[in-house]
Amino acid sequence: MFKKTVLPNGVRIITEEIDYVRSVSVGLWVGAGSRDEREGYEGISHFIEHMLFKGTKNRTARELAESLESVGGQLNAFTTKEYTCFYAKVLDEDMDLANDVLSDMFFNSLFDEKEIEKEKKVVIEEIKMYEDSPDELIHDLFSEYVWNDHPLGKPILGTEESIHGLSREKIMDYLGHHYAPENLVIAVAGKIDHEDIIKKLAPIYGEFKRGGIRILEGTPKGQTIHRYNTKDTEQMHLVMGVPGLGQDDEDIYPMHIINNVLGGGLSSRLFQEVREQRGLAYSVYSYHSTYVDSGMFAIYAGTTPDNTQEVVECILAELQKMKNEGITADELAKTVAQVKGSLYLGLESVSNRMSRLGKTELSYNRVISPEEMVEKLEKVTLEDVKRVMNRLWVKDKFSLVMMGPAGHAVDLERLFQKVNWN
Repeated sequence: MFKKTVLPNGVRIITEEIDYVRSVSVGLWVGAGSRDEREGYEGISHFIEHMLFKGTKNRTARELAESLESVGGQLNAFTTKEYTCFYAKVLDEDMDLANDVLSDMFFNSLFDEKEIEKEKKVVIEEIKMYEDSPDELIHDLFSEYVWNDHPLGKPILGTEESIHGLSREKIMDYLGHHYAPENLVIAVAGKIDHEDIIKKLAPIYGEFKRGGIRILEGTPKGQTIHRYNTKDTEQMHLVMGVPGLGQDDEDIYPMHIINNVLGGGLSSRLFQEVREQRGLAYSVYSYHSTYVDSGMFAIYAGTTPDNTQEVVECILAELQKMKNEGITADELAKTVAQVKGSLYLGLESVSNRMSRLGKTELSYNRVISPEEMVEKLEKVTLEDVKRVMNRLWVKDKFSLVMMGPAGHAVDLERLFQKVNWN
């Protein structure tokens, strides 16, 4: 069972006590991601993530790196479109050390101007590395084109231009507004005692004041885009998709089923048809990205340029068949069992448990238990699945973004007609 305490300044501390393990995972979840970045600040959430590892008033960058490694622990962080997380995993006996290191990074990071300039070069190299990976870059381009100028469509890493434009003044301004008590969730899972955690963390996090209530820009309207990016690659990389569902949409659980059946694993329809039966791609899958008020359902495939049209036609045919006929009762039962098994197996990791606590509390303002998720999945019917496919898979809403050698464009409208889309 999880326990929750809200400190006087609004910081939320969520814990889950697991007596049979020797490890503890703790995460600082901050409601600040690329979606929060206004013009001139693009990439700053991710850049701050980097800078918190570059030295504090008490520890050098090297000492931070060695602090938990020296006791066999882990210290890391990541940034998404809607939040940033700094986390550690240690033995229960080293929990005080982990708390000290994370709080030192959170409150005492120096943001030295020389280190800022040095880290700009590192992040720009990261951007270049990403741009050299078309199978990853294509997803960012898809979001950018479909969501147009909305912050959700901007890359988490920023651009070379925006990173060059960052300064210590901008960093401190962003920290002051977004690294605020109301935007902070501290999640702890493992061999711990809730009251002991509160006793130790409340004096550290319970009195600081910064910023105010988070205000997100409105829901992205989205647009339908057919875009071809010429790039000298061996494969044609493509993403095709439609606007999806926000995290509070009542159809989110049928959507989980749909995504899993269509392209969620080795037994999925797309994997079996495109790769196993036709040998047209090594990588083909679908995914549904969910945000506070919106989402994106998309399909990715990488194929030999000459096979591009056949791959797109194959994907459309599978979508049309699934939309018209629905899925089988056996597929529904297997998918629920698969998701349920994956969910519960993941609970054997204290890091996964900590992530579930932090992410759901930050996103939903409450913890969503695995039991609640399974219960809602088990209530999904075949009619629900078909209704949601008809709701989302509308021809005029499909966007297609391609990246690869010139001369392999496809006529999406003609392919819709060829598969008799209705």
